[in-house]
Amino acid sequence: MSAHVPSRAECIAQARAVLDAARHRRDLDRAVGRLPAEVELKLRRLEREQRQPAPAYRAAA
Repeated sequence: MSAHVPSRAECIAQARAVLDAARHRRDLDRAVGRLPAEVELKLRRLEREQRQPAPAYRAAA
């Protein structure tokens, strides 16, 4: 008796589908104004931080 063991790629694809669905629901709620004000502020802060360039690190001497 052997059960199907999903491959790593299958697991990643399933997790990605769940994450994409959650993001889609969040975006719909945001578009119609159903998110609480504090959540909207946090999302805006995160988006602003993501737009900033990543800090440049110096190579070790």
